[in-house]
Amino acid sequence: MSGNTVTRQTALAAERSGPTRAAAVAPSRAARELGLKRSEFDLAVRLGRIRTVPDDGGGGRRVPRDEIDRIREADGFPEGLRAAVRAVGTTEGAALMDVTKARFTRLARLGLLVPVKFYVNRYRAVVWLYLAEELRRFTADERNAALIKGRTPAALRDQLGEGVDLRPRNWRGRHLGFLLRQAADDPWARAAAVASLLDAAEVSDVVTDPYERSHLRRFRPARSAHGSPGSPAAQLAEEIETAADQDEIDWLRSDLADAVEAARRQCPAPRPAPHAVRESVSREPRQAESRKPCEAERPGRLSGLLGLLWRRGS
Repeated sequence: MSGNTVTRQTALAAERSGPTRAAAVAPSRAARELGLKRSEFDLAVRLGRIRTVPDDGGGGRRVPRDEIDRIREADGFPEGLRAAVRAVGTTEGAALMDVTKARFTRLARLGLLVPVKFYVNRYRAVVWLYLAEELRRFTADERNAALIKGRTPAALRDQLGEGVDLRPRNWRGRHLGFLLRQAADDPWARAAAVASLLDAAEVSDVVTDPYERSHLRRFRPARSAHGSPGSPAAQLAEEIETAADQDEIDWLRSDLADAVEAARRQCPAPRPAPHAVRESVSREPRQAESRKPCEAERPGRLSGLLGLLWRRGS
């Protein structure tokens, strides 16, 4: 076979198989081409500002070339993109809003400022980060003037006195939104996104079929690394990443049950083929049940959970 024939056949095969690896680049390269630090790039992906696609080779996610071109051609690039993903801590955030650090922390604990990420520092303290863009919008909104400069309303002071802290819960709400976007239209991946915020015992209680639980674990998103496994930092991060309030747990359990039911209807979890109990039924060897391709799954009421996670008691 001539070299030209091989080249033509390779090109035709690529066209039939859809986008090739050459049409998308690794995250590290995409970050360089967009002028972002890797942490800024990862945050932009989480916020939905940079679209990624699964790597057909199983090597994680990649960034389509046309997505990089779209971002680079946008007005205000690259300053606008960097500003959109700028994350600040309590000290810098308080200065940006022109409030004390104590007031800033109170607003965040009350759920009025929603963290976008966190990390555990060397002193085993949780450091929350917020989008500078969102803090500016909150400060510019006249409806928040009393919260920024005035005395905290009595009802909110009572909540603070009771020890309320919605920062972990609000972060989980944002995190779930990211996981659902990454899951796209795969119903088992969407169910696994919800399950990832629940304790393993809660998941087992909702998903009683062992084959479905096993299938669900295949799609469970990996948690971010915070220290070595089993370390105090990792344990603290795991607490933050797991639903704690009973109403939040109840909502997640309900949504997990709905998501698994939808996935079960669309493409049942694979399981061993049942043994023939009667030879008279069929003498042909039975084959394992094949998994049907999953069709597009509408988000349904899962998206309604995000509002509850971000705001409690409204």
